[in-house]
Amino acid sequence: MNTALSLDSILPLVRKPGRYIGGELHAARPDYAAVDLAFALVFPDLYEIGTSHQGLQILYHILNSEPGLAAERCFCPDTDMEEQLRRHKVPLFSLESRRPLAEFDVIGITLPYELCFSNILTILDLAQIPLRAAERGEDAPLVIGGGSCSMNPEPLADFFDAIVLGDGEEVILEIAEALRAAKKESLSRQEKLHKLAEIAGVYIPAFFAPQYEGQQLKAVLPLKPGYTHIRRRIVSQLPPTELLERPLVPMVKPVHDRLGVEIARGCTRGCRFCQAGMIYRPVRERTVEQVMQLAEQGIQNSGFGELALLSLSTGDYSCLPELLTKLMDRFAEERVSISLPSMRVGTLTPEVIAQIRRVRKTGFTVAPEAGTDRLREVINKGITEEDLLAGCRDAFNAGWSVLKFYFMIGLPTETLEDVDAIVDLAARARREASGKKADINVSVSTFVPKPHTPFQWCGQISLDESKERIQRLMKKLPPKGYKLKWHDPEQCLLEGVFSRGDRRLSRLLEEAWRDGARLDGWNEHFSLARWQQAAERIGIDLEFYLRQRDRSEVLPWDHLSSGVDRSFLEREYERAMERAYTPDCRNQGCQNCGLCDFKSIRPLVNPPKEAAASAVPAVHKQERDKNSQPTIFRYRADYSRLGDGRFIGHLELLNLVFRALQRAGLPVLFSQGFNPTPKVSFSPALPVGVESEIEFFEVDLAEPIRRPAEMLDELNRQLPSFMAITALALAKKKAPVNEIISYDCLLPEGVALEQAADCIAAFQVTEKFLLERSRKGKSREFDLKEFIRKLELHGGGRLLLDLYHPCAEAGVGPRDALAAVFGLKDEQAELVRIVKMRVREMQ
Repeated sequence: MNTALSLDSILPLVRKPGRYIGGELHAARPDYAAVDLAFALVFPDLYEIGTSHQGLQILYHILNSEPGLAAERCFCPDTDMEEQLRRHKVPLFSLESRRPLAEFDVIGITLPYELCFSNILTILDLAQIPLRAAERGEDAPLVIGGGSCSMNPEPLADFFDAIVLGDGEEVILEIAEALRAAKKESLSRQEKLHKLAEIAGVYIPAFFAPQYEGQQLKAVLPLKPGYTHIRRRIVSQLPPTELLERPLVPMVKPVHDRLGVEIARGCTRGCRFCQAGMIYRPVRERTVEQVMQLAEQGIQNSGFGELALLSLSTGDYSCLPELLTKLMDRFAEERVSISLPSMRVGTLTPEVIAQIRRVRKTGFTVAPEAGTDRLREVINKGITEEDLLAGCRDAFNAGWSVLKFYFMIGLPTETLEDVDAIVDLAARARREASGKKADINVSVSTFVPKPHTPFQWCGQISLDESKERIQRLMKKLPPKGYKLKWHDPEQCLLEGVFSRGDRRLSRLLEEAWRDGARLDGWNEHFSLARWQQAAERIGIDLEFYLRQRDRSEVLPWDHLSSGVDRSFLEREYERAMERAYTPDCRNQGCQNCGLCDFKSIRPLVNPPKEAAASAVPAVHKQERDKNSQPTIFRYRADYSRLGDGRFIGHLELLNLVFRALQRAGLPVLFSQGFNPTPKVSFSPALPVGVESEIEFFEVDLAEPIRRPAEMLDELNRQLPSFMAITALALAKKKAPVNEIISYDCLLPEGVALEQAADCIAAFQVTEKFLLERSRKGKSREFDLKEFIRKLELHGGGRLLLDLYHPCAEAGVGPRDALAAVFGLKDEQAELVRIVKMRVREMQ
């Protein structure tokens, strides 16, 4: 099947078609004539969530840097795209080459979050791959999972051939080599699984069999001699910087629209509720020099305007003041802001705050987790109320007026007094503003006990209890100066079921999916009732999975090891009940969790240095010169936007251009104020689905372009293949004028040419062609004859359309005009291919 041709009749009909076109900057373009083994790396959520995922990008670049290997990407389609793929019988495909997923050797699926599980079944089914591993034939790809949920993959185990535990950077190449050799030897599917089982950190679910007695799991029996426990893989240090210097730059704006740089992996603060703090140990930091290299090359090669320093606890990075000073000295002049998305109370010092705000004040979030010092002692948070209030005081003094607090409800030993204390703590924090304008946003989520943590035996509070506690907060939190947000407790319930579930949940997952469960992480799609009804039909008690567990009970993940000893987890649970503090091993000695051998596995922490004084003023040069009336050089760039470019929305186009200008090194001027933006103006927005030969943008520069022809070529190198700058010159001032715009259009299949000719004839002889337009709740009638100045039908369904576009009032779009004249249904109108060709001014 020609997927490219099929997409022409699909993408015009879906929301955000840019999600599915690929073509991102630095995306791979595999030559399959030289490829021995092909991976499809799949993130089971929408493009906007998955495209900036660090783990996926790391594996993508590792595989594509190896001769003979290729990796492409795929994301879960939205429900409208799923419907169109099924309707047109088009199999799910990769972004880079639009190759059907079933043609890859390996489907590698990230397991990031329990509410993505139903999406995995959507992806496999759309790819025309049998859902269950036992049902796949010899020619089917191997389906391999990995990610944070791999530490209890049992609810998904029946759908996967293999699952990787832990860090993937080394094991992915070992898997590739094993499968490349197996392919050359024409080994059977079963023989391939035995080869994979020999690789440390690779779990083959089919080689284990759970046994139950009533509802209770009694054992998980190994079926392969010598293959009884699987321990997660741990890399001794983070991947080389050269692999990550050319980041993928998304087409559609992602949730995290920034350059992410992983400065450290692992956290040993020892928060007892935190799964990531246990399963990503030990701490491994990059050096300041490595981070600077990644930031320098990443910003230069991407054009992002924000740099995020990623870690489980960014504030604990040992050289943070030194790093921030160097980063801001390097990037403040380019208006690149620095965000620290994971900061602990106490690590946001005045020095750190001062550096962050040098470009723009990014969000300020603190996570007390609990409302009282007592409960924070239970969870080993290691901060006091005074620590929190001091951090708020520093933030308010530095100019922040909005702070976000993150709390959990339902933590072990929590009382209603602890819940009420959340309100009291927020009020005391707001008073630290000392009369200045201040808002406190309180975000609340229900605590989910996670595997491989000291609280893995604890029960999860019921849905009714969650709702009651949220209602209590709503009533007690004052309306002025505070805002309460909460994670849907119904979603938390399902997360809790799957996070500690066993293989019997695969039946629930498939039953709910067949009943329509899709994109459960999105509120607009999630329905707990659907899951409850599915559970009832197949006889599964959801509450059974949320209960308190006895420490003698067999847990579904007992045969999978994070490397942290069970005895350490038991000891930490006991210390929680005693409210005893367990210090951080990175600076207060080994706490005997059992993970490190102090040879290949050990903490890797940099010796801290004093931060040098900043060499760059705290404000941008443009701000310093704002009263000196600097010379502005305004340039106009004319460009075409054809092919897949029609599927990019106007806001996405703005980002593409902004980043191309940045990568080309042009001295773009920025607006003033809290959130500076590039001073670039664009021709009127093209509707999604319309191509154009005659678009333009104007950009204000601090200096003239010395060699316009060379800069034109450079900009074209930085733009996607569907865009091409055709002229670049100083802009001329021009008053708005009325215009006639010519469009070249192609009617879709199914529209009879004879009927189209009759419609044109009828339109031409009618005196008026009245239509009604509704805008902002108001309707008015207009005559389409005043806007259509030419409409001619040529061979093959090609139309030439001239439309009058007044400069001072609303006009009519070409698609709407054609739909009205030819009586097209909505879908037919969307499938008309339209190219904007010429503009002429009306005198």
